[in-house]
Amino acid sequence: FSSEWAQAYFRFREPYSDLAYALQAEKGGARAILMAVQAHIVKYLLFIRSREYTHLERLCRTSQREQGEALAVALADTLWAAGGGERAAVCLLTPALHFTPSGDYKPDNFTERILLFEFSEKAAAQEFILDHINCFKGEGSHGVILFLYSLLFSRTLER
Repeated sequence: FSSEWAQAYFRFREPYSDLAYALQAEKGGARAILMAVQAHIVKYLLFIRSREYTHLERLCRTSQREQGEALAVALADTLWAAGGGERAAVCLLTPALHFTPSGDYKPDNFTERILLFEFSEKAAAQEFILDHINCFKGEGSHGVILFLYSLLFSRTLER
């Protein structure tokens, strides 16, 4: 992955602002993934979460906690769909290496540190993601790459 991809993570605009619901997206390849997740975030904020405000007011009154919830729902929905409605896989980074590179594999100090968590219930995956939301939205987290790996493992390499 390029440095642009390595620096990409799920970053919201300021809470309680006119764009509190929006992800910030830099130019480049990771932008397409961010925009796909953005669609699920808006869907959740407008139509799924329950609030007393009108639809447009809902978007502007999004708190930091609600941003994290919306992101967790969006990621879990997407991973669950990739898993055919039967499974989801979530990848997180750990400090320790989980395999020793060999052969033609070129170590990147990223892939070797991925730990895979598998879920057979969507709600469990969503709760797990919410509990680890900073792994996707923290600066330096490589959140977009982790989500991409999660998508691949949810979909499975065979499919």
